[in-house]
Amino acid sequence: MNSKVDETGEAGAAPERRVRADAQRSLDALIAAAKAVFATSGVDAPVREIAEKAGVGLGTLYRHFPQRSDLVAAVFRREIDACSDAAPVLAAKHPPAEALALWLQQFVDFLAAKRGLAAALHSGAPAFEALPAYFDTRLRPALRSLLDAAVAAGEVRAGVEPDDLLTAVAGLSAPAHNGQTTHARRMVALLVDGLRYGAGR
Repeated sequence: MNSKVDETGEAGAAPERRVRADAQRSLDALIAAAKAVFATSGVDAPVREIAEKAGVGLGTLYRHFPQRSDLVAAVFRREIDACSDAAPVLAAKHPPAEALALWLQQFVDFLAAKRGLAAALHSGAPAFEALPAYFDTRLRPALRSLLDAAVAAGEVRAGVEPDDLLTAVAGLSAPAHNGQTTHARRMVALLVDGLRYGAGR
């Protein structure tokens, strides 16, 4: 009997934690697989292909994501999270202006991933309704922190708002004919050079 009581004194707590950990691994694997499959086969790719790539059964996929739109929304949220979470990591590793420049380049990649999901995201499915607010909550503060640090360090000019940069990068990231982001990256690098003009005045 005692073997069923974990070190906190709660019977069955350890198995429950294992179940939760297994469920989280399945969820992470499904989102990663969906991102990869959507990138190569589009958002209408067979869900069986996604489940096979994730190494789970169809039942597990539908348990986590009853509708295809739920899976698309989860992929988009994960992309938002990755872009947002990169801000403090870059800030800790690089000078302020360089951290800002690197984050804007990552935002180019985010936009490329979003473009691949665009048809589904604009379908009006209920699963997508909360995504604009989630974008605002996660990405704008991340960019604000990097921009403010670069301004405070005298490395970029003051008076630029995060929305200005997000809009500018989106405008510069129009898809190339070959689907590559090389041109967009060059344009965003020029944008950052412009931000440095008049810095510290």
